[in-house]
Amino acid sequence: MGALFSYHVAATQASLLLSFVWMPVLLPVASRLLLLPRALLTMASGSPPTQPSPASGSGSGYVPGSVSAAFVTCPNEKVAKEIARAVVEKHLAACVNLIPQITSIYEWKGKIEEDSEVLMMIKTQSSLVPALTDFVRSVHPYEVAEVIALPVEQGNFPYLQWVHQVTESVSDSSTVLP
Repeated sequence: MGALFSYHVAATQASLLLSFVWMPVLLPVASRLLLLPRALLTMASGSPPTQPSPASGSGSGYVPGSVSAAFVTCPNEKVAKEIARAVVEKHLAACVNLIPQITSIYEWKGKIEEDSEVLMMIKTQSSLVPALTDFVRSVHPYEVAEVIALPVEQGNFPYLQWVHQVTESVSDSSTVLP
């Protein structure tokens, strides 16, 4: 009986030790499994899940994705500053950050190229991205200008509101001339 008791105690201690070791691994998996019924219901209904956006502030009125961060590369700081100033003056952007001395490695006309460039990070309304793209293409020295934009889902509400205010006059008009 003593051997059986010792075995039972040892087995209990071993299972406790294993539970401490495996708990951090299994907990995230278990929590995801708890969300599975909601995900399946969402997929079945065809509607996206509704989740609050904590960083944008509850009840802030910001529509996720209505502001975008657009990225443009330029061959040097002079060109980047000229384009940045023009897009801000034309209210196509509220703000442009210039990030100097990036290295770009890319394939162009069948050859691998490496260049030092300046990256422009442009904050604008998502609805203005087509006009911004057209303007950049019209003044950019590259044969194919890089203009890509990502929607801003969350952020500091007063800043996002400011982006809208600064670019509002352009979003109200239908065309923007270079």
